[in-house]
Amino acid sequence: LVLREQQRTIALVCPKRQHSQPTQKQVTMVFYFRSRCGGYIMYMGKDKYENEDLIKYGHPEDCWFHVDDLSSAHVYLRLKPGQTMDDIPPDALLDCASLVKANSIQGCKKSSVYVVYTRWKNLKKTSSMVDGQVGFHRPENVRRVEVEKNNPIVKALEKTREERHPDLYKEQQARMAEIVAEKKAKRRAEEKAKKKEELQARKRKEELSYDRIMTGDRMKSNVEVQATEDSTAAEEYEEDFF
Repeated sequence: LVLREQQRTIALVCPKRQHSQPTQKQVTMVFYFRSRCGGYIMYMGKDKYENEDLIKYGHPEDCWFHVDDLSSAHVYLRLKPGQTMDDIPPDALLDCASLVKANSIQGCKKSSVYVVYTRWKNLKKTSSMVDGQVGFHRPENVRRVEVEKNNPIVKALEKTREERHPDLYKEQQARMAEIVAEKKAKRRAEEKAKKKEELQARKRKEELSYDRIMTGDRMKSNVEVQATEDSTAAEEYEEDFF
């Protein structure tokens, strides 16, 4: 098995075939898979129309995979919040690359292909593009990996396949709402911590303040000190004070 990875600037090329548009909105069908390493979900659309919905309604945590320079399925890996492409486990990367190769009409016949992948938010779609075609906002953030045919991995992933008909828009909106709520909670916690720190700083300053020490109830006048018959009283008072 060969799996070599490198970064480069790349533009995805998809054949520009003309397709008639459906007369009515189709029910989105999505296939979900579980990674062999556990803890990660991969998914892909049934056809080009589902691919369009997946491009439009992805999540910030999604990472997109496609066979380089060949038509293929669009496979997505859902990362955990806060993770980057550098955090993708090698087994999960191999799963996605093998799955997208197996779902390429031309790629599945080849002994090896190159697969490109990037974050969902880096996908760029314009009105001039045909169904299934995408570009990138930042081509330099697209990575490229070579993968060989690996039927055992594909068969293992197929055993986990689950067909669903999700409302991708609602799922995306729900995730965006979670992110907004998380940011607000984080901001409130930071503001609370800042106020607490400022209050503690003021208290420490007051405790060290000379003005706080030199209060009237803690001071005696020279007359009071000189009134004593003991000539050392003032010295003893000063020593006690300091």
